[in-house]
Amino acid sequence: MIDDPEYIARRIAYVDTLRNLHKHKRLAGLMGCIIGVVLLGLARMREPHRDWLMWVALGVISVSWVLFGYVIYARTRYVRAHPFERSA
Repeated sequence: MIDDPEYIARRIAYVDTLRNLHKHKRLAGLMGCIIGVVLLGLARMREPHRDWLMWVALGVISVSWVLFGYVIYARTRYVRAHPFERSA
């Protein structure tokens, strides 16, 4: 266990930076998935609009997952470009 307060503060700042990377894109992906699932539920209940509403819902969910994948890719690139240095 490392008891150096400076090290712990730097590590916490690094982790906070990682958590805040692409936060809005990640939340947009989550909201898109939720909206897509709601649209799928509506497609099951609405008989005249069932076909096109289902395809719109699947499109929204697909785009949301692509956005999640991009966020994972971008965060991985950031971590590889800016690794945490234990001694500074």
